Amino acid sequence: MNLDGFSMRPLTLELEKILVGGRVDKITQQNKVNLTFTIRQPGKTFLLRISLAPQNPSVHIIKKTPENLPEPPTFCMVLRKNLEGGRIAAIRQHELDRIIFIDVDSIGAGGKIQTFTLATELIGKYSNLILINDGQIVDALKKIGTNSSRVRTVLPNQIYQLPPAQDKLDIFSCDIEKILERIQSDESARLDKAILNSCQGFSPTLAKEAAFLAEQTDLTDALIKIRENFSPCMIQDDNGKILAISAVKLNHLRGNVRTFETLSELLEVADEISGSYVPPDKERFTKLVNNELRRATNKISVLENELAAADNADDWRIRADNLSTYRYQLKDHADDLITVANIYDGKNISIPLDRRLTVSANIQACYKKYDKLKRSTKFIAAQIKICREEISYLESVAHSLENSTTLADIDEIRTELIAGNYLKDAKKRSALSKKPQPLKFIAPDGTEILVGKNNTQNDRLTFKIAAPDDIWLHTKDITGSHVIIRSSNVSDETLLLAAELAAHFSKAKNSSNVPVDYVQCKFVKKPSGAKPGFVIFTNQRTLYVTPREGIQNILASAQD
Repeated sequence: MNLDGFSMRPLTLELEKILVGGRVDKITQQNKVNLTFTIRQPGKTFLLRISLAPQNPSVHIIKKTPENLPEPPTFCMVLRKNLEGGRIAAIRQHELDRIIFIDVDSIGAGGKIQTFTLATELIGKYSNLILINDGQIVDALKKIGTNSSRVRTVLPNQIYQLPPAQDKLDIFSCDIEKILERIQSDESARLDKAILNSCQGFSPTLAKEAAFLAEQTDLTDALIKIRENFSPCMIQDDNGKILAISAVKLNHLRGNVRTFETLSELLEVADEISGSYVPPDKERFTKLVNNELRRATNKISVLENELAAADNADDWRIRADNLSTYRYQLKDHADDLITVANIYDGKNISIPLDRRLTVSANIQACYKKYDKLKRSTKFIAAQIKICREEISYLESVAHSLENSTTLADIDEIRTELIAGNYLKDAKKRSALSKKPQPLKFIAPDGTEILVGKNNTQNDRLTFKIAAPDDIWLHTKDITGSHVIIRSSNVSDETLLLAAELAAHFSKAKNSSNVPVDYVQCKFVKKPSGAKPGFVIFTNQRTLYVTPREGIQNILASAQD
């Protein structure tokens, strides 16, 4: 889904028209790969998002102000020191490469104006953001040493070097006939491959589009049409997954086509759909919880095997009783295995012996094993119960992490993991100023529906925000969010909608006929010492729902 170098040409022109001459007012960082520049023009303020997310790196204007890290990282501080207060002098693309340079004039020591260049290299997983002054690297978001690359290093105080160039032709500056000659001289069997190998900035998708258009007319007209017809578009499949984005219309792809007036608008929507913004620590906490889940699952498997062995404790007593009966017929240290008639049913029974021990010692060993297994049965059963409760809790945390989209959400989960001794509070962190709130939806009849996003919010929602007569909903025996209908007199349509929301915000979101329990909040209790999010309830009824397509309109109207 990466934007190709060809599409970055109109994007660069778009940003140049809007931002050149603007003052860099503020620089913030949202996570390891996303930064936002606040740029002021006379009477207007623009937010420039620079994203180095491997799946869709981009530079574009955004409308919604993002939340920022409480403590800016070092590279963000370097950018603030050198660029804030400066004016954007130029925005330019290096040929048709996926590299955009942003020149910023700043006032340096002694009141002298110095120009810094911010190189945004948007090349997939190798994307980087590099600050340059007089051709020398000041700092980089991703420092690359000799251990990481033998071709090109990126370190402070080094001379900036462009990534290795490709021997391809620029469709905007090169004569079309020359490009045709290069394509025709390519020995590739397929036309789109030859176009890809010859034209700079073309992605495989754009090369296939050129080949498709060439079948309708000829290759010359196809290349001219691609070069001159600007129409930002996105192609999605029936499930909403993005198949491609481009600065030109893609006729060869089948799917749902969305067109946009600007590339910034296209890229902002693509970011929202792909979920390229990942709050800091979300991946780390997800990995931690998954590891704990794996550990607990393995533990319960071992415990169940031990319980199965404990359930066969009587076999050891029967062995011992039979050995006691026949002991005077046996010789010490003589046999590894004996077969005798079972004193209880008369059938033959084979009893293994430890030849290192006497017969009497073997009898005592069997009785000892029997006693140990009998004593362990209760303990193992209790441990299995605890382990299952822990798995259920960890699944709820994993579900919360999956639905978390803000720093505040992640911070609540961090606090929960620390309280549960799954995570150590290694350093003192700046407190977030805004306390996260449950999601709020408004039903068609005006009734308010609230949905918790994690265990902490679930507890707060159920026991502090909700009134005793409000309706509480939760998927039956399935990990999910607590849902509250802020009314005691609920219509069937609103109850059904709330049940669908409960199903959507659960592990069964993609299932059908999901069971959802509902009951008044006064019948929901939290046991003493229970983990966050765990409740017990009585007098419930159960609905079976399948989320409708129309619920997407309600989800889009969610308020934090």
